[in-house]
Amino acid sequence: MDRTVARLRTVLLSQVPRLSSTAVGRPCRMSTAAAQVSHEPSVPSSSPAHFDHRRERDGHQILRDAVAAQAPRHDWTREEISAIYYQPLMELAYQAANLHRRFHKPSEVQLCTLMNIKTGGCSEDCSYCAQSTRHQKGTGLEAKKVESVESVLAAARVARDKGSTRFCMGAAWRDMRGRKNALKNIKAMVAGVRELGMESCVTLGMIDAEQAKELKSAGLTAYNHNVDTSREFYPSIISTRTYDERLTTLGHVRDAGINVCSGGILGLGETSEDRIGLLLTVSTLPSHPESFPVNALVPIKGTPLGDRPPVEFTSMLRTIATARILMPSTIIRIAAGRKTMSEEKQALCFMAGANAIFTGEKMLTTECNGWDEDSAMFGRWGLEPMGSFRKSPMPENGDMRVASF
Repeated sequence: MDRTVARLRTVLLSQVPRLSSTAVGRPCRMSTAAAQVSHEPSVPSSSPAHFDHRRERDGHQILRDAVAAQAPRHDWTREEISAIYYQPLMELAYQAANLHRRFHKPSEVQLCTLMNIKTGGCSEDCSYCAQSTRHQKGTGLEAKKVESVESVLAAARVARDKGSTRFCMGAAWRDMRGRKNALKNIKAMVAGVRELGMESCVTLGMIDAEQAKELKSAGLTAYNHNVDTSREFYPSIISTRTYDERLTTLGHVRDAGINVCSGGILGLGETSEDRIGLLLTVSTLPSHPESFPVNALVPIKGTPLGDRPPVEFTSMLRTIATARILMPSTIIRIAAGRKTMSEEKQALCFMAGANAIFTGEKMLTTECNGWDEDSAMFGRWGLEPMGSFRKSPMPENGDMRVASF
């Protein structure tokens, strides 16, 4: 019997290296993730079981330290983010939920409404966007003029009366160069939204330092400018604006004292490593984004990515949970693609750290969950709207309780 057991043990141990190599990219294999973060010398191949256990221990310690941190960090490494991202999903979501409760009221969710104040006619070539003139023949989307200040404020009043506390205005432009009259009207929109008691946000493409200061003077709460994906994958999605140009705009926004809203899109054809790269970019900015939108690609017929299959929900949940651990005081928003999620999937996202949604009639050119639908969901799950300007950044050296591990 002892010889049989010994032979069986030998056979099983001989399979460990092969099993580990085939598991690369599978988030359920903690040993795979930990292998990316170990800085110790390799142990002899004759003891693979010890090798896997040590790397699992290293990854476990990285998560433990991240969850126990007393203040937000801005010096994350790719190896640390990988160790967190590739944790077993249930453990990752649980630890993210613990951390979320130390920085936020877990039942509060920010309600945001997004209005397209200038549709189509954009000179960019973003592969996912119906508003690009380069995809107009395939999408059939017609360019329109900028909405009037009166029509925008009328829509903002409806959103406020329905329960939204942040009103976001998007214009399909590459940048704001030569748009003085448009900027003047947008400043009037921003001021009008603030007079309604709402937070105001705009996304206008690239802006310079002076334009950022003008928007700040009008009372702008936040400026959205997504980095979309990792630096490495970005050129395969967009060629008309560089990654560094996006980061420069975020710098102008930050320097003007406006809250930065910057996130990404999942399902573009990126890998898990690209999602880690996205998280690395935003979590190592000089200050974390005030809000981090997590979008699931909504394939639009006529665009280059119009036939992409939907991103797996586990990738959305894993990204949200990792973002919560890396940026504990940031508002994490479930953005585009929420329409395709069941209530149960949305609830898992809220439990793992998401605390904002877009709600209303439309999201630029795609469908959006309606106010009545979301109100009913909130009632069923015990959620409540976050008040305007209620979310304040946690102090960098604040005294916080450490969750058990």
